[in-house]
Amino acid sequence: MRTIIFVNGAVSDYGALARWVQAGDTIICADGGVTHCMALGYRPQVVVGDMDSVDPDTLHRLAADGVELERHPRHKDQTDLELALERALRDGADEVLILGALGGRLDQALANILILAQRPWPVPIAVAEGNQVASVLHGGETVTLRGSRGSTVSLIPLSNEVTGVTYSGLEYDLTDATISLGSTRAVSNVVSESPATISISTGLALIVQTL
Repeated sequence: MRTIIFVNGAVSDYGALARWVQAGDTIICADGGVTHCMALGYRPQVVVGDMDSVDPDTLHRLAADGVELERHPRHKDQTDLELALERALRDGADEVLILGALGGRLDQALANILILAQRPWPVPIAVAEGNQVASVLHGGETVTLRGSRGSTVSLIPLSNEVTGVTYSGLEYDLTDATISLGSTRAVSNVVSESPATISISTGLALIVQTL
């Protein structure tokens, strides 16, 4: 079961956002993310959060339509997105795609991206924005890139070092390389053959693909 989580970031192009939602997806909204969900004509199964970013009349209409409202205190130790992720896992999601997580406040956007690296999540979790998708690669893992030939892919270290970085099918080749935190060496590579892969031995890396 794939779950879409809508977050309350800034959205400038709803057409680009709509491309990510598929028939049969379960939809959870992290608080004000319900605005984006409804703008696309969807109704969520659950809205999770302290409800400080949703108009009370909207919440009333959603509840009347059978949408579950999972309310949390305003003073809490987790963001609404983290709470929504935990709800998705409890409900049996085997894949999660986060939409509307970027734009607006820089601190919130960074937190929404870095939540991918917060822990070894038991299912694949990605953040999509426009025609780009970001996911986290852990040591010992290999990712097969979704992008077609000519598309851009970047590896950004999230740990002090990422070792054993090895590419297959990318224009700028790396074999058993070490990339340090803050390095831009692995930014803006290009898919030359499909399928392309990236593998790492140790560390934690953010993989950003343009589709």
